[in-house]
Amino acid sequence: MFIEERHKLILDLLEKDGKVLVKDLSIKFQVSESMIRKDLQVLEKNNLLQRTYGGAINIKRTIVNAESFSKRVEKNTDLKEIIAKKAYDLIEDGDTIFLDLSSISYFLTKLIMQNRKKVTLITNMVALSSLFNLDSNMNVIFIGGDYNFLEGGNIGSHSIEQIKLYRCNKSFIGCSGIDLRDGSVSSGISEDAGTKKAIISISKESYLMALNERFSLDGIFNFSNITDFHGVITEDLPNNAIMNLVEQYDVNLI
Repeated sequence: MFIEERHKLILDLLEKDGKVLVKDLSIKFQVSESMIRKDLQVLEKNNLLQRTYGGAINIKRTIVNAESFSKRVEKNTDLKEIIAKKAYDLIEDGDTIFLDLSSISYFLTKLIMQNRKKVTLITNMVALSSLFNLDSNMNVIFIGGDYNFLEGGNIGSHSIEQIKLYRCNKSFIGCSGIDLRDGSVSSGISEDAGTKKAIISISKESYLMALNERFSLDGIFNFSNITDFHGVITEDLPNNAIMNLVEQYDVNLI
């Protein structure tokens, strides 16, 4: 058994039971207890578990969006700008793109405006309206629906109906968490999850924009799988432990 496979199985057991014991893992995988301790050290270093006396416990956090867009957009701005620049480099003049409810979308829109990119932008993110001006090459289409103050945009059934009227070359999607045990991608709000799913369905290419920290978080509502995206855009390549888990999905990390 490869080390990566053992790491994944350890995380699966943690998800199921909430804790694991070194001696039990040693017997299960038929390796020494010292080898298991090294496994747990690596996984703890990458914030995937917390070691305890004789074993480890699950620390993967499930989050619900509780901060407003205005607060989220002020956090990790340098990292989000890196992701936005990588996403911008994928956009060509003449593209029709969809930007969903993500603070990274704010920085991506700023880049598009600053460089006068000729695109058609579809978005349900009303908060982006403050960035637009008359001196722009963009054609902007706003999706209506039920406005969510925390998200800074429109979500829900009315938004989904409108989204399905369009088609786009590329969409750029944010998320609350990525679970590398099964590849699921999630949001903290049910209506947002449904809206993101609709956006992906109308896109020729979809890209997931996510900080590295999202690999250690979960939202409540799954809306996709990491394999559904043409690429996952992060600020930098994750550490080796996470990379080993990502590689099983044959995903293009950007």
